[in-house]
Amino acid sequence: MLYRSITRLIGLNKLIYKMATGGQINTDILSDEIFDILCSMCKHQGINTEADKFCVDCHDYFCFNCVNVHSKVPMCLGHKMSDKSQVKSGTSKGFPRAPAERCDRHSHKHVDMYCQNHDKVGCSTCMAVDHRSCKDTFYIPEFIKNNIYQKPSREIHTKLTEISKTLAEQASKSKQDKQRLLKRKAELLTDIRNFRKEINDQLDKLEKNSVDEIEDKVKCLESKIEEGLKQLQAHKDKITSANKKLAFFNQNQADVFVNMKMAEDAAHLANQCMEDTKMKSTVADMEFQPDRTILTQLEKSSTLGLLTENPTKIASSLFQIRRELSYCVKVKSDNKDCDITCACYLKDGQIFLADKNNMKLKQIHDYDYTVTDHCDLPGEPWQVCSINTAGVALTLPLQNEVHFISAGRKLKAIYKIKTDFECYGLAYTSNNLYISDGNTSVYMYSLSGRKLKQFSKTQSGQKLFSDISSLAVRQDATRIYVADFYNGVIVLDNNFQVITTYNGRQLMGASCCYISEAGSVLVSGGNSKNVVQFTSDGELIGDVIKANKRRSGIKSVCCNQQMSKMFVCRSHENNIEVYDI
Repeated sequence: MLYRSITRLIGLNKLIYKMATGGQINTDILSDEIFDILCSMCKHQGINTEADKFCVDCHDYFCFNCVNVHSKVPMCLGHKMSDKSQVKSGTSKGFPRAPAERCDRHSHKHVDMYCQNHDKVGCSTCMAVDHRSCKDTFYIPEFIKNNIYQKPSREIHTKLTEISKTLAEQASKSKQDKQRLLKRKAELLTDIRNFRKEINDQLDKLEKNSVDEIEDKVKCLESKIEEGLKQLQAHKDKITSANKKLAFFNQNQADVFVNMKMAEDAAHLANQCMEDTKMKSTVADMEFQPDRTILTQLEKSSTLGLLTENPTKIASSLFQIRRELSYCVKVKSDNKDCDITCACYLKDGQIFLADKNNMKLKQIHDYDYTVTDHCDLPGEPWQVCSINTAGVALTLPLQNEVHFISAGRKLKAIYKIKTDFECYGLAYTSNNLYISDGNTSVYMYSLSGRKLKQFSKTQSGQKLFSDISSLAVRQDATRIYVADFYNGVIVLDNNFQVITTYNGRQLMGASCCYISEAGSVLVSGGNSKNVVQFTSDGELIGDVIKANKRRSGIKSVCCNQQMSKMFVCRSHENNIEVYDI
């Protein structure tokens, strides 16, 4: 029977455990009956100990040691115990035959029910919740009494042993893979740091001269400030002393009069000192004007080198969403509800939002997601992308312009380039801009505004696009991703030849495409109200965020895999959604 098979297997595990740990085995009690019932408290601690008694009130089994613990619990005083001495030697007929195993989900319940329809055991609560529509549910002792269970415990034990061995082998392999990965990571980081040191050695010479200049200037000003602080402290001490004298009860009116006049004088002199300090402020509004020629040279490269990786080997596992939080990005000067058409993430933690309705570029940070700065734009923005760690670019379709904004503590417009079309989609890599006209063409521009290439048709003359919403380009420019509102996702190579397209019902109204750090592509659906993940070659992986009919369409998505965060912006909503991935 099922119960007999299970308890025999438990007994066998106990025997193996005792043998493995060098414990003594009483050969006089090596029978199937002896291992029928185990102490519940010991089993909870991972120890298999034969039960000696059964508590009728707790419906649990106990060994002699645990009976003593049980009897000392105030709530268990007066519980009825069934003693083993009342049972005939070598049998366990006097013990209740209900299972002693506790339910994992409902720890106060015993696993005493069996659903034959699903071949699952559980407690009565499990049956009521998960199997309420099942017809064949039984109380286990009654089921065992009326049925013969054919599967032997040895077969189950063999199966579990094989699975355990396979799991151990796979875990060992995964650990080896992790060790190799971490070793290679350490090697790569060492290479980067060595190269960085070479650069630093050159920059240190320039930095030292600049620092020395600042140190000399600050030292001079600091001495003046310290002198002013001493005077302020002296007046503060006088004010404190005068205040204490006034607070002290004194019947001598002459003393009170004198203290009042001295307090007034101290207050007057303190105010005069503060005014003099303001007038004689020695802190100049110093500024550091960097040598932009150095920065220009560094801006030509987005990294210290190129990390090559075979796109086919990039992990294609689906992002898993664990938690969602919402943050308001509306500011006081907004006249309308926000309509974030695009979000862009920089590696230093800055996130930029293109607010179409309020004609603003907004800056937030990934530690509190509050708007730290914003700048007004001469038109409605559409897509924003990073140019380097120090700046972003964004498109203004109706103005036929691409604007470049510095990404320091304060947002500041640097310059702009003019196009001869309404520019919507925007991406940047290798000192080149990729700009779409919102309809049928994608252009390649230099940063100075010179048009380099245009592509809109296949070699056979067939149109590639119809309503371009967004662009994304791999860092090595080997893949160009186009989100077309009507044609889905189109993937091209660096020769602008189509690799693949996806225009299935799972993604409707493609509005934004974003390349994750691992190389997979996230595409938001304006009409399907979801976020879909693709491989670097445009193969569908699945839904990261599933459609929600009660929510508005998703206009933009970006992520930071190092922080395991994904940012989602919906149409005409003041909040952005931040997901743990």
